[in-house]
Amino acid sequence: MTEPHATLRTMHPLMKFALELGPLVVFFIANGRAGIYVATAAFMVATLVALAAMWIIARKIAVMPLVSAGVVLVFGTLTLWLQDDHFIKMKPTMVNGLFALALLGGLYFKKPLLPYVLGDVFTLTEEGWRRLTIRWGVFFLAMAVLNEIVWRSVSTDTWVTFKTFGYLPLTLVFAMAQVPLMTRHAAEAAPKAGE
Repeated sequence: MTEPHATLRTMHPLMKFALELGPLVVFFIANGRAGIYVATAAFMVATLVALAAMWIIARKIAVMPLVSAGVVLVFGTLTLWLQDDHFIKMKPTMVNGLFALALLGGLYFKKPLLPYVLGDVFTLTEEGWRRLTIRWGVFFLAMAVLNEIVWRSVSTDTWVTFKTFGYLPLTLVFAMAQVPLMTRHAAEAAPKAGE
């Protein structure tokens, strides 16, 4: 008899990283060669290809890439249809703003959402989840504000470079800075049925 979890597939972290970074690299290269509108179309296609690959490999798509892809498609379509690059430049503001609102709003309504996103990976105390949620909510809010400052004050090419090579390092550094908090508030995993 097969275990019910045998059909679940896991994705190697490097593969996940490559699939999340891939569309940004496509965006950067296409912008350098053909401009922001071609880059936007290429970004939309690469995002859909990355989602399809995530589904094929793991048979599931995480919430954050799914929401981000939805916003890419909406704002990318507006950019191309109206021939106005302001929309694609506002996309990171919207995504980060949505994540901040969801996390901080969930806390306000006593329904923290971060455990649903990361609960399979980490086991934290209630206080640990609360603090981590506040930190990530504020981080996403800060990233939304940062995007607004950057795209409104630099050239399109500089903004594309920042979006491609600035966001990810900032996010990785921030995530690593949360390790001490997560270590302090680690909780024992609940035993699985039959153990």
